[in-house]
Amino acid sequence: MFSKASKGSLFPYYIWIALFVIAPIVLIVYYSMLDLNGNFTLANYTAFFSSVYLKMTLTSFWYAFLITFFTLLIAYPTAFLLTKTKHKHLWLMLIIIPSWINLLLKTYAFIGIFGLYGPINAFLEVFGLEEQQILFTDFSFIFVSVYIFIPFMIIPIFNSLDKLNPALVYAARDLGASSFTTFRRVIFPLTIDGVKSGIQVTFIPALSLFMITRLIAGNQVITLGTAIEQQFLVSQNWGMGSTIAVFLIIIMVIIMLLTGQKKGGRA
Repeated sequence: MFSKASKGSLFPYYIWIALFVIAPIVLIVYYSMLDLNGNFTLANYTAFFSSVYLKMTLTSFWYAFLITFFTLLIAYPTAFLLTKTKHKHLWLMLIIIPSWINLLLKTYAFIGIFGLYGPINAFLEVFGLEEQQILFTDFSFIFVSVYIFIPFMIIPIFNSLDKLNPALVYAARDLGASSFTTFRRVIFPLTIDGVKSGIQVTFIPALSLFMITRLIAGNQVITLGTAIEQQFLVSQNWGMGSTIAVFLIIIMVIIMLLTGQKKGGRA
């Protein structure tokens, strides 16, 4: 049972949640039920289930899946190797530092790198190859997104691997398990919570990307985040933008429930 003192200390937390979590969600739900004239309607929800928005939702899931997959593919081996290095926390900090740089600055940096007169095309010219339009492609969008999310995937996986009892790995090897079997049956299952946390902080934001789609993909990639920005800032249709946001929130909650860590049952 919570004492009165502990309940009092949680009061600022409740105020914060009410003002910056519950209130914004309530406002989004409210605006989602209004049309352009401010009248109550459910037409926005009906429109969301049209082929256009359903296709956009599937596209968002597909790109978020690709971004998460490639991020995990790079982050897990990197985190594993970091735990084996002598100055592992120093190397981890060097990986985290780029995430402190403003996202907009990093995005503009990649515009210069991938541009027609950037270093990549300059490198291709050395070998006599023609200039390539790397910007405004699926490749550039996924590459930049993966680069941005890698530190956030590495951190929880690194923490899980770093806490792993090495005696369990040694026991598996002593019992004749190969390196692959040890990884598949011991290491990966015991670090799955870190993987789930990494998927949460990668897949969920990847669903709502809009700035990278604008600057790097050049509107060639349309996601739910791009659609929300379009409805709010361009079309001025706050009702439809809020409706998309409502479904995006529902999707995020479902993903969090699916990838959440289950408590109990462990010795």
